[in-house]
Amino acid sequence: MTNPSASSASPRGTDLNAAIAALRPGGLVAYPTEGVYGLGCDAFNGEAVQKLLSLKQRPFDKGLIVIGASLLQLEPLLHPLNRRDRDTLNASWPGPVTWIVPAADDCPDWLTGGRDTLAVRVPDHSLARELCQQFRGPVTSTSANPSGQPALTDADEVAAAFPSGLDYLLDGAVGGRNGPSEIRELASGKVLRGE
Repeated sequence: MTNPSASSASPRGTDLNAAIAALRPGGLVAYPTEGVYGLGCDAFNGEAVQKLLSLKQRPFDKGLIVIGASLLQLEPLLHPLNRRDRDTLNASWPGPVTWIVPAADDCPDWLTGGRDTLAVRVPDHSLARELCQQFRGPVTSTSANPSGQPALTDADEVAAAFPSGLDYLLDGAVGGRNGPSEIRELASGKVLRGE
């Protein structure tokens, strides 16, 4: 069901199918994650990613987090993993831990920001994970707020921050985490962004 507000407002509701329909042609969708609202698009669609970066006013070279329903869904973007690394990732997923992992040679620069690594996560939020599962592909996951502004935890806040530009705002409660996901480096195990 769409929000019956002004026609220029972004479509909004609880319909996962509508969110997926918005993603398929390169649309932008806001959705709840473990601690904040995320802003996503098809990770393989460079035009959609450029639209997302413009809307958020995020620099290209910062790179993006990519989420998937499983490690299997993320693997095409990653350098082949050894068993130890695979076990490390699977031990923390689904969960609010984003890992910096060596990227596949053909991983798009629009995701890595020109680096040889990629930030990936299998979220511990059923709606975010189901979005990827039903979309049948990985989705970008940057916090749904203008760059440099505080992360948003409520659909109404997201609607106010982005009165237009979103193709669907998926209403739902964020998880119990206080703030964005933890970020760790797979090679060293070092925590780059903590609790």
